[in-house]
Amino acid sequence: MPVYNEERSIEQVLRRLRRLPLPSYEVVVVDDGSTDGTREILRRWDGAEDGRFRVILQERNTGKGGAVRRGVQEARGEYVVIQDADLEYDPQDLALLYREIEQGRARVVYGSRFLGGGEFLLSSKIANRVLSLLTSVLYGKRVTDMETCYKMMPRDLYLSLQIRANRFDMEPEITAKILRQGIPIREVPIRYRGRNRSEGKKIGVRDGLQAVYTLVRYRFVR
Repeated sequence: MPVYNEERSIEQVLRRLRRLPLPSYEVVVVDDGSTDGTREILRRWDGAEDGRFRVILQERNTGKGGAVRRGVQEARGEYVVIQDADLEYDPQDLALLYREIEQGRARVVYGSRFLGGGEFLLSSKIANRVLSLLTSVLYGKRVTDMETCYKMMPRDLYLSLQIRANRFDMEPEITAKILRQGIPIREVPIRYRGRNRSEGKKIGVRDGLQAVYTLVRYRFVR
């Protein structure tokens, strides 16, 4: 879980993760140089639940991509999935993704906010629809929610992708590299309530344009 200046929501997210209906899991939290009160909260959680919660404090901000790379490297589980530190996603839905893997229906599972009827800001909804459509057209595989945070897959597969992006363009890079290898992506409906700028939303127009560039680049450049 990458975290940057989320003192308003981080504790509630951690409490929800503590109630996950999964037989075994760990939560690796990477604080990416927060400057508000986030770190003080995280220090209280480090080692909680008999070591299930692990906190890594980075002094320098490396971007979401950098924080995720560090978290996956530190993870000890067979499968990994990213959890944002805000309240847009419901961690209880992670069990739905894992069930698809556990029952052998997929190796890579995405949680689709559109299939689940998520609540989006209009601008965000349009942007996500366009990016998902572009992904489907470029790679010849239907994907309803390319930008979703919930992408569950084997840890060794994630590491083999060698994700280089440091910002939100990590999402299209992950999807592009998976589809380019011919690995099917299974999508399941999840809940979602998008927040706005005043609530701490960080992604913007620049990130949308970077996502388009990333999708095109990895489609045609080896």
